Amino acid sequence: MHIAALIVAAGRGTRAGGDIPKQWQDLRGAPVLAHALAAFDGHVQTTVVVLHPDDHALWEATGLSADLVVTGGATRDASVRAGLEAMQDRGIDHVLIHDAARPLVPATVISDVIAALADHPGAAPALAVTDALWTGTEGTVTGSRDRDGLFRAQTPQGFHFDAILAAHRGGSGPFADDVAAARAAGVEVAMVQGFERNLKITGPDDLARAAQLMGQRMDIRLGNGYDVHRFGPGDHVWLCGVKVPHDRSLQGHSDADVGMHAVTDAIYGALGMGDIGQHFPPSDPQWKGAASHIFLEHAVALAAKHGFGISNVDCTLICEFPKIGPHQHAMKAAMAQIMGLTQDRISVKATTSERLGFTGRGEGIASIATATLVKT
Repeated sequence: MHIAALIVAAGRGTRAGGDIPKQWQDLRGAPVLAHALAAFDGHVQTTVVVLHPDDHALWEATGLSADLVVTGGATRDASVRAGLEAMQDRGIDHVLIHDAARPLVPATVISDVIAALADHPGAAPALAVTDALWTGTEGTVTGSRDRDGLFRAQTPQGFHFDAILAAHRGGSGPFADDVAAARAAGVEVAMVQGFERNLKITGPDDLARAAQLMGQRMDIRLGNGYDVHRFGPGDHVWLCGVKVPHDRSLQGHSDADVGMHAVTDAIYGALGMGDIGQHFPPSDPQWKGAASHIFLEHAVALAAKHGFGISNVDCTLICEFPKIGPHQHAMKAAMAQIMGLTQDRISVKATTSERLGFTGRGEGIASIATATLVKT
């Protein structure tokens, strides 16, 4: 699944004050736009930024990078469409459209939008309205409105790429956001839970609030995992999601992917939530012969549910054979795809035990892994 992030940064943002638009203003040492871009690391394969025609020099000066930089139009609708049109023919399945002025979007919001797109053509984060709503004229309250069924919209707003491109091409606009464009075209949009932290910078007070939120203490967790499987009859082993030809197979209740099991347990460990055996008991026959990616996907989803993004994982395979080097790149790619991370956040390496112990005697394979989880 090829997922892209489209960051809309073509507005003028005059209400935020300052000499430059809000997306270029400093937020704890970097432009607001830089934080919005960084939020999508590990979630998408392609990043696209839409700029105002006057802002290309600012972009170059920041040293930021994206896979595609596009010049926007006179309205937000036009800017989004320009970005979508430029993304055609790049094999993109889903696109997440995000305001550059929302620099603190939590990883769990991005993950939830992506997950919802498996069952819906559109998805977006929202917060239920909890305050009383009034109408007013000339500083006086003139009435009230029922808040039931009302929600505050946030971004990123995710869509099947072809559906949102067709909606913008066929829409008459102007639209408040991309959900409005999608709904006008008959595209169903699911709601996922938004977060107060995912604020949109509009005025100067919002910049100060964002800086304060960024200064709050991060929750960083470190977990480790260890697993062992013995050799038995067979002609291949599963290691870190890759089928490796070998004259024996690893034995276990599932497919015995010792590397993936260690990484999964490292994530559970960082969360303080047990291990694979607790979540998928070997006494349960439904898991006999199960593919280990099921366990890893569960651990990743559990981390996201509790607001954690996975910063990196490091897995070491301990064996005399088979040789891991020729398959190392494929293993990193497989793990990255399962976990929704970029490959530079995955380490898979191997070592021998100098022919000592059960691994040295060729009786099986061991693996140790470390996972770092961050909640911001």
